[in-house]
Amino acid sequence: MPKRHDAVNRRDFLKIGGGVPGLLASAASFPPAAFAAPPANIRITDVKFLHLRFPGRTPRIRNAIIESGGGPPEMTQLEIYTDAGIIGRSLPAGATHIIEGELLPRIKGQNPFFIEQIWDRMYRYNRKPVAKGEYIRAMGAVDLALWDIIGKALELPVYKVLGAFRDEIRVYAAGGYYEEGKTISDLVKEMEGYLNEGFRAVKMKVGGEGFATDVERVRAVREALGPDIDIMVDANGKWRAYEAIRFGRAVEKYNPYWFEEPVEPDDYAGSAEVKKALDTPVVMGENEFTRWGCRELIQAGSADILNFDTVIAGGITECRKIAALASAFHIPVAPHGSPFMAVHLLAATSNGLIMETYPGIESRYNPALPLYPVKNGYIRVPEKPGLGIDPDPEIVKKYRAE
Repeated sequence: MPKRHDAVNRRDFLKIGGGVPGLLASAASFPPAAFAAPPANIRITDVKFLHLRFPGRTPRIRNAIIESGGGPPEMTQLEIYTDAGIIGRSLPAGATHIIEGELLPRIKGQNPFFIEQIWDRMYRYNRKPVAKGEYIRAMGAVDLALWDIIGKALELPVYKVLGAFRDEIRVYAAGGYYEEGKTISDLVKEMEGYLNEGFRAVKMKVGGEGFATDVERVRAVREALGPDIDIMVDANGKWRAYEAIRFGRAVEKYNPYWFEEPVEPDDYAGSAEVKKALDTPVVMGENEFTRWGCRELIQAGSADILNFDTVIAGGITECRKIAALASAFHIPVAPHGSPFMAVHLLAATSNGLIMETYPGIESRYNPALPLYPVKNGYIRVPEKPGLGIDPDPEIVKKYRAE
C-alpha cells in the first residue's frame, strides 16, 4: 500500500522556496530526470520463428473430446524484429505459415506503437471464410509480440503500459486429465500436489468416463481437498444441454467453483439453458474469435464468466475490448491458456477474476518457459520489460531445433 504523505499546511507550503515562484525557481536548479526515450520512429523489419525441442516425452492425456501429448516437448516462439534492435516475442500456437505468408507483408515497415492501426490492417486484409480460426490466432500472436516490443521500448512490463489495476493475480492449476491406467486415487494425488505447490484452486476434466464415474471423481477430489479449495469442472463441450444440466445438478452438492464449456462452444442457446438451470456459474468463450463472437455469446445470456483465449481471440489489443464489453454486463473474465501472456492483460483489467496455468504440463516439460512461484493461490505479475518471455540464451543454444 502506498504510504500516506505527511500533511503540509498552506503556511508551510509558502515557506518552501517562497511560494510557487520560489518553488519553480528551485525546481529549475535541478537537472532534468533521465527517462528512457523510446525510438521515435521504430519500424518492423522481419519475422522469424525460434523452435526448441526438449528431451523426454510428455504424457498422453485426453479431455472429454480429444487426446494429445505423447511426443517430445516442443516450443515455437514468434520473433518480430525491428530496426531499433528490439525483438518482440510471443507463442504463435501453430499459425506460423499465416504469419509468414500473409501477415508479414501487412506489418513490415509499420511502427509497432500504432498497434490499433496494425490490428485493423491485419483484420480487414482478409474477409474470406478463413478470417476466423487460424487467421485470428495468427493475428493474436503478432499482436502480442508487438506489445512485447512496446514494453521493451518503454522499459516497462506490458501490464503497466496498459494501465495497471493489480500486481498480483489469482491463479488455478488446470489438470485432472484422463490417462490410461490413471485411477481416481491418482487424480486425488495430482490435485493434492497442486495444493503443495501453493495453489488454492484446481480444475479437472469431466465428460470422458461416463456419468457415474465422473460424479465420483468430483466427489473424491472435493472430499480430499476440503471445503475451502475451489474446484472447477470442464466438459470441453461434450454434452447436450439436458445432459450437462443432469451432471451439473449431480455435482452441485460438491460446490464446484464453475462449470466450463458444458455444451458445444457454438451452442449459445444450450449454454443459456444450463446457466438458467444451475446455481453453479457457467464459463464459456475460449473458442470465440474477436469481440464480435464474444458479443453474441454475451447477448445470448450464455455465460456467467467469460474465458476468452488471449491468442485465439486476437491478442491483447482485441481482448481489452472484449474485457470492457464483458464489464458492461458485469461479467468477470478468466482468460484461457497462454498464461505467460494473459497475465499482463488480467493485471490491467478491472473485471479480471482468475487465470489458468498448467503446472502439470508446461513447467515440468519446458525449461524455456518462465516460472511464476505460487503463494497462497496468487502469483506476482512479472516486472521485466515487455511480456517477460525471452528464453535463456543457454537453453536456446542447447535445445534449438532447426
